[in-house]
Amino acid sequence: MADCIFCFIASGDLEATVVAESDTAVAFRDQSPAAPVHVLVVPREHHESAAEMARVDAQGVADLFALVGEVARGEGVETTGYRVLTNVGADAGQEVAHLHLHVVGGGPLGALLSRPRG
Repeated sequence: MADCIFCFIASGDLEATVVAESDTAVAFRDQSPAAPVHVLVVPREHHESAAEMARVDAQGVADLFALVGEVARGEGVETTGYRVLTNVGADAGQEVAHLHLHVVGGGPLGALLSRPRG
């Protein structure tokens, strides 16, 4: 996609702090971290969401999660715990229309969702 910031990062045309990479994906530090460890894992090929990529490239999705494991080991959260999140669509809060997995950890993260009581 011509104006996709994550495509520019994945191709090396835009600088980012890369922590791991494979032939099919790249992992880099989030510029606005929500936790002590906050790394984004993106496919090098443009896919808008996990749902879209799963329909056309199931092996690519598996490759993303293999890189997530490498990031967790490299960041020292593999045994202490970490969370992997992705947003699909506007209602979920997806801000960049390029699949990206958030790998967050480095301390207690708290509840993922809270439900209203009553």
